[in-house]
Amino acid sequence: MLLSLRQLSVTVMSTSCVMCRVVYACLSLFVSQVPSEKILRAGKVLRNNILSRAPHMIRDRKYHLKTYRQCCMGTELVDWLMQHTSCVHSRVQAVGMWQVLLEEGVLNHGECDRTFSNVRISFKVMTVLPALLCRPGQRTVDELEIIYEELLHIKALSHLSTTVKRELAGVLIFESHAKAGTVLFNQGEEGTSWYIILKGSVNVVIYGKGVVCTLHEGDDFGKLALVNDAPRAASIVLREDNCHFLRVDKEDFNRILRDVEANTVRLKEHEEDVLVLEKTNNRSSGSSPLNPVHLFFRYTVMSGTPEKILEHLLETLKLDSQFTESDPALDDFLLMHCVFVPNSQLCPLLMLSFTYHAQPSQGSEQERVEYALNNKRRVIRLVLQWAAINTDHLQEEDSSFNFLQVSSFGSLLSRLIPALKDQLPELEKIIRQKMFQCQCSFQICVCVCVCVCVEVLFKVYCSDHTYSTIRVPVAASVREVIAAVTDKLGSGDDLLLIHLNSAGDKELLKPSDVSIFSSLSINGRLFVCPRDQIDSLTPLPEQEGPSAGSMSTFELMSSKDLAHQMTLYDWELFDCVHEHELIYHTFGRQHFKKTTANLDLFLRRFNEVQLWVVTEVCLCPTLSKRVQLLKKFIKIAAHCKEFRNLNSFFAIIMGLGNPAVCRLSQTWEKLPSKFKKSYGEFENLMDPSRNHRAYRLTMAKLEPPIIPFMPLLIKDMTFTHEGNKTFTDRLVNFEKMRMIANTVRIMRYCRSQPFTPQATGKSHQDVRSYVRHISVIDNQRTLSQLSHRLEPRRT
Repeated sequence: MLLSLRQLSVTVMSTSCVMCRVVYACLSLFVSQVPSEKILRAGKVLRNNILSRAPHMIRDRKYHLKTYRQCCMGTELVDWLMQHTSCVHSRVQAVGMWQVLLEEGVLNHGECDRTFSNVRISFKVMTVLPALLCRPGQRTVDELEIIYEELLHIKALSHLSTTVKRELAGVLIFESHAKAGTVLFNQGEEGTSWYIILKGSVNVVIYGKGVVCTLHEGDDFGKLALVNDAPRAASIVLREDNCHFLRVDKEDFNRILRDVEANTVRLKEHEEDVLVLEKTNNRSSGSSPLNPVHLFFRYTVMSGTPEKILEHLLETLKLDSQFTESDPALDDFLLMHCVFVPNSQLCPLLMLSFTYHAQPSQGSEQERVEYALNNKRRVIRLVLQWAAINTDHLQEEDSSFNFLQVSSFGSLLSRLIPALKDQLPELEKIIRQKMFQCQCSFQICVCVCVCVCVEVLFKVYCSDHTYSTIRVPVAASVREVIAAVTDKLGSGDDLLLIHLNSAGDKELLKPSDVSIFSSLSINGRLFVCPRDQIDSLTPLPEQEGPSAGSMSTFELMSSKDLAHQMTLYDWELFDCVHEHELIYHTFGRQHFKKTTANLDLFLRRFNEVQLWVVTEVCLCPTLSKRVQLLKKFIKIAAHCKEFRNLNSFFAIIMGLGNPAVCRLSQTWEKLPSKFKKSYGEFENLMDPSRNHRAYRLTMAKLEPPIIPFMPLLIKDMTFTHEGNKTFTDRLVNFEKMRMIANTVRIMRYCRSQPFTPQATGKSHQDVRSYVRHISVIDNQRTLSQLSHRLEPRRT
């Protein structure tokens, strides 16, 4: 698909270098200045890089009877460039195309960051713009999905439901204005549209007062006049050039608002909303569009107070279903309640629901007893499901464990309410499991699940490279770590804790940061020192990583055995990640005072495998051996995909795409065409277009057990979190909870079947030991220098 940039044709065609035109075309959407010499040089570097890595994107094109070497100006180029400018994990970032600009000395870090920021935003607009330019009634399903996904990240829409956002995706109109000072509408005019700022800023001007405020990207304006059917209360004037807006016209706005309100039920107490429900249509099994008899309505919780949400879920909980058939809404609540009602508050609410209930106003005495009994059954059903979801975390909280013991009521329930006896064995079984688990010991050095109560031994270094070994809980805060080190050293100085990576970059850790041991970079170390010694800190020699590759060790190992042992290890790490760790990671573990150590270790493994590929290639001095290495890694990736280990599969492919590897043109030229074809197909699975559609389609076809591409799950949850408010009008935004819970359930589905190891050869112990103890260089600058020594830059 070719993306037309007619409005930029004069500027673009006046530039001699094709890639300069690509970069400048993107930048021209956001800046009005002429291209600098550095931007032109950056274009040349990017063009050469694309020629070496993706020559199929450079095409000849005739213009005014002249032939130009033209780069495909469409989603293919956008997606490819975005793929090579993406970050994988906060601690160890996958460097992309912009690292090339740094290596070549074209741009410094500040210029590169600014250029990358502008171009990345431009690419996003270029991806969404074709869908927005289609007439609202003529958009395809894919185009509607692209627009909807963009709406998830817009601040002004964060309080709206999924239903409303999907409705808006069908009616939004893209509108742009080139010049600052343009008046969008004047005070006193009739309100005809609602606007959302996609890019740029505007001034709000009121007669007699002048500019009263400035609105920026993500803000909206013009809604009040539509809601109240009143004249515009202010004038809107563009504050800068090249502003982009999303517009909803009055007719569509009123229709959507009317439909939403017609299907919304609000429960009020003291004149304030306490529960908001949305009525949705559902079909019973066996129904069809031609048989409306089977249509029924259900009410979905949109927002509410924690107490009212819990009360509603208990009232609607079905008792005739099996325990294994969990209610999705209840599952959403039990997965996400830690965000808005922690266990210390939930347990009293559950106890209150069990012991107190409203009496029905009508019915016989027997019916009233049955009503009360069913209320208690519902609470026990909820507690059973809650305990099942929290099975690995209950021993960490005394309040939760004590509540489970009390809520079973042992002989008390058996004597007073014999009808509940059938549900007690399941509850007592869970309690026995918890008591057994509390007696177990855990070690972080072996691959078992890590919980808050685990203590770890860790080295903390001083500026002279001496160290102290301390023992602290894995979830200890920086403040607690410093206290332990101070006690060990007997120092009276005010000490700070620093994370120092292999490149010498220093990160001052906040006193409130928790679980820092598992979140260090691959070769990162913790240092403690007074503030005046921070600048003198230097990395340890061991942080540099290996000086020679290990190809001689693993080249004789079977690629399939290597992939199998990698999958076994990855599965052990993945299986230890608790569902709540994804939630803690998304909302900030410091808010929960919980560890995400298992998730951190799994993400760390992704970066480790990626850097292992780059390290081995860059430490291989012989051209023919490097070609063999590329073949070996492509075969290992193929077997990882076969074993449904998509995490290591993507790590290997991204390692081969690292600038230090992909620039080795002499090595890639020697690679047989069969392997080039396989690598190209693997790269296509990493295509980020249409929200990683290629990967998601592949995932949908797989049966568990699956090891998913975890960074993408993290990204999905982060986008949902940042694009939607947790509370709206002091009510829990339960729809946001539902969206995040749906992503968490992907991980649950992947682990719904156990991983069964395959039969391996005699050397499997050697292979097992190797894949679990790989040594890497995690300094991108060092890897780039090694790469240039192998194949110096061509003049």
